[in-house]
Amino acid sequence: MQLFEQTYETLKLDLPRPHVLQVTLNRPSSGNAINTQMGKELLGLWNDLTEDSGDIRCVVVTGSGDRIFCAGGDLKERNGMTKADWQRQHELFERMYWTLLDLPLPVIAAVNGHAYAGGLELALSCDFIYAQRGFRMALTEVTLGIMPGAGGTQNLPRAVGQRRAKEILMAGAPFTVEQGESWGLINKLSDDVLADALETAERIAGNAPLSVRQVKKSVRYGGEMELRTALRFEVEAYNHLIDTADREEGVRAFNEKRKPNFQGK
Repeated sequence: MQLFEQTYETLKLDLPRPHVLQVTLNRPSSGNAINTQMGKELLGLWNDLTEDSGDIRCVVVTGSGDRIFCAGGDLKERNGMTKADWQRQHELFERMYWTLLDLPLPVIAAVNGHAYAGGLELALSCDFIYAQRGFRMALTEVTLGIMPGAGGTQNLPRAVGQRRAKEILMAGAPFTVEQGESWGLINKLSDDVLADALETAERIAGNAPLSVRQVKKSVRYGGEMELRTALRFEVEAYNHLIDTADREEGVRAFNEKRKPNFQGK
């Protein structure tokens, strides 16, 4: 597909399972830190997938190497930046994170190492997180004279509650993935996180893709509404699926006792 016709300096793309795209942050010598080039490439990738995802039905994001998922923003690149350059870069990062958050496809973060600052914010912008045992996470921005600016102060409280989030955000101290799992931040701890994430991604990709997208949309936007409005939004999302070939195929396959062949139509 068109995604694989492009050259990426900081990313590696693979199709390890049917309809599953694996996106690997590929700057291992820099802890997979997000520099300007990676920000541009991730933004372009999310935009491309939003416009035309082709046969892709689920995305898994992971890091290269086996120690660091993502160290956050590249502070070596930022060292000595002018205020204007810093703000321009951050505006790029904002668009990248927000486009990921709004991506219609389901996205799983396979956190295969430490995740700090913008790296944890990247994972939080995915739909849910699987994490490799034995590593740590942190939002360390307050120790650098800044604050999380890529969704950390909004996505984290929605995952762990305001009181826990304020402690994490204000202290800037690392916590273990085991703690993160007990707080509800992480869905699953794993000894082979990429394999487990790909297994779940393949299961998601085997379901009706329009249904999966509508579920994501309903949860995302409904969660920002009061209950009655959210329930009406859910029914509207449901009704969009009635007049689809996949709905007919799903019911037909159930009655014929076979696996459905969903086409995303």
